[in-house]
Amino acid sequence: MIIGIDASRAVTAQRTGTEAYAFFLIQALIPLAAERGHQLRLYFNQPPPPTLFPQADCVTYIVIPFPRLWTHLRLALELQRRPPDLFFTPAHVIPYTYTGPSAATIHDLGYHYFPEAHPKRQLAYLRWSTRHNGRRARYLLADSQATKEDLVRLDGLSPAKIGVVYPGLDPALQPVTDEGVLTAVQQKYHLTPPYLLFLSTIQPRKNLVRLIRAYAASGLPHQLVLAGKSGWLAQPILAEVARHPASIVLPGFIDDADKAALLSGAAAFLYPSLYEGFGFPLLEAQVCGVPVLAADTSSLPEIAGDAALLVDPLDTAAMTAALQRLVQDQTLRSRLIGRGFENARRFTWRETAVRALDLLENGPGS
Repeated sequence: MIIGIDASRAVTAQRTGTEAYAFFLIQALIPLAAERGHQLRLYFNQPPPPTLFPQADCVTYIVIPFPRLWTHLRLALELQRRPPDLFFTPAHVIPYTYTGPSAATIHDLGYHYFPEAHPKRQLAYLRWSTRHNGRRARYLLADSQATKEDLVRLDGLSPAKIGVVYPGLDPALQPVTDEGVLTAVQQKYHLTPPYLLFLSTIQPRKNLVRLIRAYAASGLPHQLVLAGKSGWLAQPILAEVARHPASIVLPGFIDDADKAALLSGAAAFLYPSLYEGFGFPLLEAQVCGVPVLAADTSSLPEIAGDAALLVDPLDTAAMTAALQRLVQDQTLRSRLIGRGFENARRFTWRETAVRALDLLENGPGS
């Protein structure tokens, strides 16, 4: 089978969740496709680095630069001229005019729950693109059971066309124990241990105003580190941070090379997000041996398993008590760290690729 894949998101320099998903999944699919006798056509909107993916006879790069509307004009034209047996988009949208067999990953439906967290044009596109993918695709991959249930309940899609395929974790991510490396990263981002860490986009959906208030009420001597790029409507969060200038740090985007050390040096990882389709940062913290506090909503309990301290994200007082307990209860900390290592082993890109390719070959019932 010839499988065409939109690889345009995989070349993004600063990869966040969906870009990382596209990159690692394609990377893992290449050797598996070779084993099963498939051909992969990878479509790019810019020339990729020559070492982006493993070299393999089963892979063809198709670079089709185009300044605007690349997906719906240029990619669509390429698919019309030379249609694959199946087109798959892991992190974007199926071209509007393409009617051939297709599959798409839908990562979350957060816009249903928090429409105010998006600019109007972005919200309109999210609504359209998700519904378009849901109706046009022969098969859908959902990052979690929670996302699958949202697609059925909120978008009216048939559960029979949706398969749950958990993403994997970066295999290079490991705990850092070298004190010199830990210190160098902390100095680079102006951190003073002990610190509590949040690492994701700074935006309202992440529930950071409540987190800051819970932290302020906890009386803990730890620094609170809110790491990540600022997103849409971040201003109320930044205003709340300004009320605690001495104890809260905003280091901005974290280089991939520094992520493991930043996580490993934290006393705890905090992820009280109001909605997540999956939740990579939670698992990345578990891989690095850090005890995790997370919200008890959306996909987070499903992904965290029994390896996180779960809390109602709308209850600031409960969050304060959970922060204190997570820092002070050594037995709990040890138990969560051990369970975190075990839980994270469930999520490998090899397993993701196997389940994804099974679905692309035979549908969600495979």
